[in-house]
Amino acid sequence: MDGRHMQIGEVAARTELSLRTIRHYEETGLVIPSARSQGGFRLYTETDVARLMVIRRMKPLGFTLEQMRDLLDATDRLDHAETADATEREALLERVRTYEQNAGRKIEELRIQLARAEDFAATLRTRLNTAHSQRNTSV
Repeated sequence: MDGRHMQIGEVAARTELSLRTIRHYEETGLVIPSARSQGGFRLYTETDVARLMVIRRMKPLGFTLEQMRDLLDATDRLDHAETADATEREALLERVRTYEQNAGRKIEELRIQLARAEDFAATLRTRLNTAHSQRNTSV
């Protein structure tokens, strides 16, 4: 990390999250700005952006704020694993594995939903094409 600080507007642009959403994640304790400017503006680092990206990727899969908090805690602790013994490290890895498995299941559910939606859209297109063809032959 280069230690460079970004204001919330730049972070919002990079993460494609609204200012309001980023502030909400701050209020809930998921992402705390690394610093404040002398004028009181929130300042974020690359690490903060990475945390927001994890949250952004979890959200469409239906993970709760508490689950997001739990995963971020586990990954933070793994990143500082020199303080953890082997048993604690394995427990943290198992927590992360569980989220990875849950994400895989949710992705499969979304694939099924997408296939059904595509089938539905194709049915509508066929119906429209048939109606259009019938109208042109009867004219």
